[in-house]
Amino acid sequence: MKGPANSIVMNMGDTNNMTPQPENMDEIRQDRKNKLAASLRLFGKFGFDEGVAGHITVRDPERTDHFWVNPFGRSFKQVKVSELLLVSHTGEVVEGNGLLNGAAFTIHSRIHMANPKVTAAAHSHSLYGKAFASLGKLLDPLTQDSCAFYEDHVLFDDFSGVILDNSEGELIAAALGDRKAAILQNHGLLTVGETIEAAAWWFITMERSCQAQLMAEAAGTPKLIRHDVALLTREVVGNALSGQFNFQPLYDVIIAEQPELLE
Repeated sequence: MKGPANSIVMNMGDTNNMTPQPENMDEIRQDRKNKLAASLRLFGKFGFDEGVAGHITVRDPERTDHFWVNPFGRSFKQVKVSELLLVSHTGEVVEGNGLLNGAAFTIHSRIHMANPKVTAAAHSHSLYGKAFASLGKLLDPLTQDSCAFYEDHVLFDDFSGVILDNSEGELIAAALGDRKAAILQNHGLLTVGETIEAAAWWFITMERSCQAQLMAEAAGTPKLIRHDVALLTREVVGNALSGQFNFQPLYDVIIAEQPELLE
């Protein structure tokens, strides 16, 4: 999550014209839950679901040692705001009636506990993310979009099966540090953000960056973007505000297409 949050140098117009931001705790909570449910629907729309695997979490703004998460066994494509679970860092479901995914708790609770700047985290078994993760390497700076992750993601290469032990979640959180993403070797992708919008967008664009690199390497020998140019590009496309801007049109579309998700 490196890079100044307000350093977008491209002309995006007056940021005061963005969607009005919620002001009190109830409004902030509802906004986060709305965007969490929308993110899950978007993941389903883009084919990031794989059976019951995958989860997105967002920290509660008031009870900061609790997070909201999708219920285990509910399709990304069908999740509604009313079905989200509120879970404590000790694993207690304090709101909601669904089942808690053990792997979701193990990974996300440790990430939220380790870094108070992380508001949201996303993980799923998306196709290109899984394929790229099997290579055991980081993304290269091949495109403008992939530069968002340049020197701002890690490889976690200690795969030991389904992650259900808290110590494994702690290892992932420690490896991630203050970066925006991790490639979990032989597993998939994990992204975090200072907002739910950023965390979801980083996952979407990271999945596509994995796809682009796999295609480029299958076709030939890709040419890398220079180190200095990649760093400069990251400052533009890889900061938190950029993540919010890029998520907004996707949010607008999914809300228009599937308004029942807000129920």
